[in-house]
Amino acid sequence: MLPAFLIPETTVQENGNGPTIEVPPQTGLLQLTLGITRIAEQESIDVNIWGSADQTDWGKTALAGFPQKFYCGTYMIMVDLASRPDVKWLQVRWHVNRWGRGTLKPLFSFYVFAQAAKPVPLVARV
Repeated sequence: MLPAFLIPETTVQENGNGPTIEVPPQTGLLQLTLGITRIAEQESIDVNIWGSADQTDWGKTALAGFPQKFYCGTYMIMVDLASRPDVKWLQVRWHVNRWGRGTLKPLFSFYVFAQAAKPVPLVARV
């Protein structure tokens, strides 16, 4: 059910997948928030959202993805599930990278939160 954490705040040091989360019927526009609360220098994280109709076939490409991140912060994207009525399940997948001196083991703390978003109409002023 939404709103919900697709990934509650967690600390990771390697690539991974989150749990599968059921999408309520007739979910249209979805607002996804990525919060990065811990990050070190010279590392990056890629976070993508995958969709499935049956929890088995996740397709070849992600539904959406956050641009690669290098800093702590809160970032939002919108995903329109109205155009993908076959999607019944969501899963967050992440890829971490570290370079430079010192340990090459990345270290991140982050979360992903999902909520239904209501479209706001644009009004032209003339």
